[in-house]
Amino acid sequence: MSNPTTRVLALLELLQSHGNASGSKLAQMLGVDGRTLRRYIATLEEIGIPLTAERGRHGGYRLVSGYKLPPMMFTNEETLAISLGLLAARSLSVGEVSTAVASAQAKLERVMPQKLKQQLRALDDSVTLDLVPRSAPDSVTLATLAAATQNRCRTVFDYAGGSHSGNESVTRREFDPYGLVFRRGRWYAVGHCHLRVDLRTFRLDRMQQLRQLEIPFQRPQDFDAAAYLTSSFARMDSGFTVELLLHTDLASASTVLTEEMGLLTPRGDAVVWRAHTGCLQWFAAQLTRLPFTFEILSPQELRGELRRQAERLLAMAAI
Repeated sequence: MSNPTTRVLALLELLQSHGNASGSKLAQMLGVDGRTLRRYIATLEEIGIPLTAERGRHGGYRLVSGYKLPPMMFTNEETLAISLGLLAARSLSVGEVSTAVASAQAKLERVMPQKLKQQLRALDDSVTLDLVPRSAPDSVTLATLAAATQNRCRTVFDYAGGSHSGNESVTRREFDPYGLVFRRGRWYAVGHCHLRVDLRTFRLDRMQQLRQLEIPFQRPQDFDAAAYLTSSFARMDSGFTVELLLHTDLASASTVLTEEMGLLTPRGDAVVWRAHTGCLQWFAAQLTRLPFTFEILSPQELRGELRRQAERLLAMAAI
């Protein structure tokens, strides 16, 4: 926020949202000293924004009571953030969100200067976000879970679990939601399941009759729902547990292997890659594409599959 004009606009937003605020608090939030803050206050008064200043322990700056700010004022950076947010919301296609996005964009364009309106439309026409969901929950489910997560309130719902036979078993769950994550084209809720008495992950599109209960809960301190979900995917029982030692650094390995492909852990000058696969032949074929050398730690069967892949590739090269 290095631009003084941006800081003045930010000060106006702070005064609108915080009501009465001390000079020291406003200066801290803006990252400026007291003298600079007073200069910004003077700038607002010069452009016709009526302010009052009260001295004393509970004093501070505030907008004159009853003053109505202009509907909205956006900086270029704020316009970019709003535009990308609308694009992401439309791509996620949650319930009736696509219709709501169009309505919200129309309202924003009505109050935007022409230059910012053109910028928003340019992004809308030229930017594509690859966030198309494989399955989408309804907007009520997402909003209810988000509110319960924020309020630390337990929820209850009927959960339709998938099965190999195609039949779904439905169970009633009481659930303390710790966080929501969008991953692999689906929405997930991570938290404590009272039926299983343990941490569990649930897909939002399989939840039915969700409602919030007036039962508070305590979330573990510093719990990272996204990290837990990544770890859960890596631990899934898909047939074979595979461990390799990659002769590269963590940054290079992370660039080639996404987090959905397994867990990457530094070990000295190398990286241990732990993953699961249901087909060693397919996994061996993927290994031939790695741009760095590696050692197979387990299972031993993977060595034979990789050798067969190498022989097949050599035979093709000789043709």
